[in-house]
Formats: sequence, structure tokens, C-alpha cells
Amino acid sequence: MKNILLSGAVATLLFSGCADKTPAVESGSAGQLKVEEVAPIQTETISSEHSSVSSSDSLNKVMSISDIENEMQSIYFDFDKFNVRSNMQKPLSNDANIVKSKASEYTVKIEGNCDEWGSDEYNFALGLKRADAVKKAMVAEGVEANRITMVSYGESNPICSDKTQECWSKNRRVDFKLLP
Repeated sequence: MKNILLSGAVATLLFSGCADKTPAVESGSAGQLKVEEVAPIQTETISSEHSSVSSSDSLNKVMSISDIENEMQSIYFDFDKFNVRSNMQKPLSNDANIVKSKASEYTVKIEGNCDEWGSDEYNFALGLKRADAVKKAMVAEGVEANRITMVSYGESNPICSDKTQECWSKNRRVDFKLLP
């Protein structure tokens, strides 16, 4: 008896729950049905257009950051040294000019790197000293110190992994990254 009453109650709820809603369909002139056209919601169109514009702006900004970074040159160091070599003064001046002009709205991250010689701790400290030497040189060139951050990767970020003097010299460097 409970099952019959329960089934009847469920059926009543199901059929009466949607009874007052009418579909958006009209009868046409020749017995045909016409579906009402609903105007699209304007906010969806605006928001999708806005998001495509903002993503396009973001893409242009990312592309310009990448383009500017490609113009900047790495600064190379001698083995176990952190002073800027005389032959690196001109590239460093050019990098500072790029930071002051084309990259004026960005923060500059200076990344110190080392070759694989020395302990991890020593190389992290040496990478930081190299980054600091480049930061001081850039500040001397007119770059605001508060726009510069530094990080040391030690030997963990090599661009060359051959076991040669030439390869090791490529890893003793400072790279530049721009941050929005």
C-alpha cells in the first residue's frame, strides 16, 4: 500500500511540477509552428569581444617582451670571477639603454649563472656576485635600482653541456629577463 501511495505522489509531483510553464512556440498561419527568435544576450557578446581584445593585448605584450629580451646580450665572465670584463662594457651599456628606453615599463631580472666547477653553494654565491656586479653597472648607466631584481642559478641553468673550455665559458654569464 505504501508503494502505491509513494508512486502516486511521485507521479503527481513530476507531472504538476512543470505544468505551468509554456514553451516559446506559436502557431503559424497554415497550422505550422513558428519558433520565437530570442535576441542574443548582449553581455556575452561584449565579454567575449572584451576577452579577445585583452588576450590580444596580452599576446602583443608577451611578444614585445620576448622581442626586447632577444635584443639584450648576455654578459660573460672569466673563470671564478665576478667583475665585468672590459670587452663586456659595450654590450652592458647597450643593455642598459634598452632597459631605459624600450623596456622602461618592465622590471628587469638579472640572472647569474656559473659553469659546473665548484660546489653548489660556491656557484650560487658566485652567480649572485655576478648579478650584483651587473646591477651596479646598470645603475651607474642610469637604470633605476628599484626596477632590478637578481637571482642566482649557480650551475643549474647551463646553455651548453659539453665538457670543453668553450662550453664552460658560455655558462659563466648573466642573462636578462623582463617582468611585467
